[in-house]
Amino acid sequence: MSLAQKLKNGYTYADYASWPKDERWELLAGEAHAMSPAPSTRHQRISHNLSFQLELYFRGKPCQVFPAPTNLKLSESDVLQPDLMVVCDPSQIQPQFIAGPPRLVVEVVSPGSENHDHVRKLRTYAKYGVSEYWIVTPFPSRVDVFQLDGEAYRLQGAYEKTECLVSATFPELSVALTEVFDFPLEVHEQDWLKVKEPPGRYQTRRMD
Repeated sequence: MSLAQKLKNGYTYADYASWPKDERWELLAGEAHAMSPAPSTRHQRISHNLSFQLELYFRGKPCQVFPAPTNLKLSESDVLQPDLMVVCDPSQIQPQFIAGPPRLVVEVVSPGSENHDHVRKLRTYAKYGVSEYWIVTPFPSRVDVFQLDGEAYRLQGAYEKTECLVSATFPELSVALTEVFDFPLEVHEQDWLKVKEPPGRYQTRRMD
């Protein structure tokens, strides 16, 4: 049993910082959540492709792109490791973590992380004022773009593989998703696409 598992709930950043470096954890409201030690190659390919696109756009601009694993400290009891984040305030960049909400956070969904990304993290990012949140689903390939509206997120659009994503916070940022979802499909995925109707486009709505 790891050191983190031996501790009780109600962890703080001080606890988090003391845990073994070869284990990946996140804190949400003081509760420890174990992360996958080795994401899939598809997950990493998508994350890399998105990182490349964001780096191209923000090159020479004040904002900086930080890929995982980079600690994001939103409070003493909320510490996360987003797949990607864009930070525009240099004062937030500390030696061991990003302090406070980035302008943009991106999470690539892994098997079993759907509820974590769509519910727990969504609410946490909204609570602390992250302006924009992308949830990337590898298959069926889609990116849901959420924009902060008061204290909750509004779904601004759900972009499919053949479309260009347009950021809600950075209107000039456009990402061709064919260059992000550039991996070959497995046989069962190809069969699924043959019989499955294309998903309908989301209507804009708040995510409380």
